[in-house]
Amino acid sequence: MLIATPTRPLGYVDCQALTERVLTADEALWHADNRRQDDYEVHVETQSIILVFFTGWPTVRVDHESGWDVFADVAMPVMQRIVADHYEPGGIILRAMLARLPPRCRIDKHVDKHPSFSIAHRVHVPLITNPDVEFVVGEQHIQPVANHAFELNNVMPHSVVNNGVSPRVHFIFDYAPN
Repeated sequence: MLIATPTRPLGYVDCQALTERVLTADEALWHADNRRQDDYEVHVETQSIILVFFTGWPTVRVDHESGWDVFADVAMPVMQRIVADHYEPGGIILRAMLARLPPRCRIDKHVDKHPSFSIAHRVHVPLITNPDVEFVVGEQHIQPVANHAFELNNVMPHSVVNNGVSPRVHFIFDYAPN
């Protein structure tokens, strides 16, 4: 969604249960659904666990995906808290996923183009990060901090490089107001 700044801080979120579940997740889950990597070249070096994804536009159908049964009980409270604290109630979660960027990998500069991005709030919740992650939105360099959510203006050019030796994992969801 077009916000006035490249990012908007949403503050601390208790993500401990979600992070612990991510750390113990079966590696096969990260490779079970490659649609983001297959459909979007900029995500070829990432891995995703998709919980929620929609089809259709502008009439949408939201489906629970392969990560739902494993993560919904710990991901839903995170989304509910952020929505309750920062957005009008009554909207819908269009997408929810865990996105992992391995060490020495990148997401090249791009703009998210689907029409849903003009109305939905793209929320990032860093779960696992390191000081060598370079996240650039527009001209702003941001340093993601674990458990500190932010809204991303994903209609601005953005890119990520993980120059670290450990993976970067964000919980990402799109909230469309009513």
